[in-house]
Amino acid sequence: GAYNPENLAPGGVATTTLFVTGAVMGDFVLASFDQNVGEISVKANVSAADTVTIYFENESGGFVNLGSGTLRVRVWK
Repeated sequence: GAYNPENLAPGGVATTTLFVTGAVMGDFVLASFDQNVGEISVKANVSAADTVTIYFENESGGFVNLGSGTLRVRVWK
């Protein structure tokens, strides 16, 4: 889905969720974002039934604004 992470301070984290039918706690999740994330780590997990939470964490020493892009997740058992 389309997503525009907030301007992230050093060490800051932005989160969003996506609805994924059939996702359950303990499933494996992989997330991707179609922008150059540089020193931003992108992580994801199933946080509730049918819900994946994606985390963007700024691991750089400065503010980062990624801009709008497309977020994708893949979930498997």
